[in-house]
Amino acid sequence: MKNSKKVTILIADDDDDDRLMTREAFEEVRILNEIFFVKDGVELIDYLFRKGKFESPDISPRPGLILLDLNMPRMDGLEALNIIKKDSYLRSIPVTIFTTSKAEEDVVRSYNLGVNCFITKPVTYTGLVEVVRQLNSFWFELVELPAGSKS
Repeated sequence: MKNSKKVTILIADDDDDDRLMTREAFEEVRILNEIFFVKDGVELIDYLFRKGKFESPDISPRPGLILLDLNMPRMDGLEALNIIKKDSYLRSIPVTIFTTSKAEEDVVRSYNLGVNCFITKPVTYTGLVEVVRQLNSFWFELVELPAGSKS
């Protein structure tokens, strides 16, 4: 499936295996967008504000979509989401919570902080591929993203 919008995707997830499986699922669905990974909320915020090792725009292009895990060390996803949605430059970037949590409290808090959607990660690789296929269809074929989202 070829997507019509070339948007940089930034994925914040602390689990090495989850990052690998997510990358493989994106490849299997043939999503051609550039994908960058960060390991926790601190790295996510550094990336978005181009601090430290993310200072160069070449290694930290503005994402058009952020997939954000909730349970991460140093700074969790809700803390990072709060910073993103309070910043006038970053708040227009769509954020999808992509987590193993099914807790109603996490869903409610995420939406209260301004998340665009909340998805519980499937437990199987086949399920992950199907979710990535649907994410592609929704965000890159159906939804109109802000012009600044294009890489």
